[in-house]
Amino acid sequence: MQVKRLDYNQTDPKSIKGMLELEKYVAGSGLEKSLYELVKLRASQINGCAYCIDMHSKDARKAGETEQRLYTLSAWRETSFYSERERAALAWTEAMTLISENDIPDSLYVLVTEHFNEKEHLALTMAIVAINGWNRLAIGFRKEPGSYNP
Repeated sequence: MQVKRLDYNQTDPKSIKGMLELEKYVAGSGLEKSLYELVKLRASQINGCAYCIDMHSKDARKAGETEQRLYTLSAWRETSFYSERERAALAWTEAMTLISENDIPDSLYVLVTEHFNEKEHLALTMAIVAINGWNRLAIGFRKEPGSYNP
């Protein structure tokens, strides 16, 4: 039997105010919605966050993402379905999400700078910071997968 865990937003809505401001910053940064959804979905896959995988696959579909690209996202390196810009973003997402297991090599940093200007690179990084935070909240407090409706 699983222990019922608190609903962080219901317990104290102020607790996520900073997270929501971060989301607002990224949403207003000019970063493509489709790219942002891919980044959120890929980080959530790595972190094993079922709630966020469900949420961001739904949001990505709503934003026009194809089933093919969603189904193959975890193996993006093996496909030709993603642009060079998306590939750079996904590589950066994986490295930042798995930062405790690796260093961020200069070659990856340079690759990202070839596809993103400084403001976009910062927004991309903040998007990754945000989704990793959301993943930890959803996993830690066991948000119910499937309960999200866009």
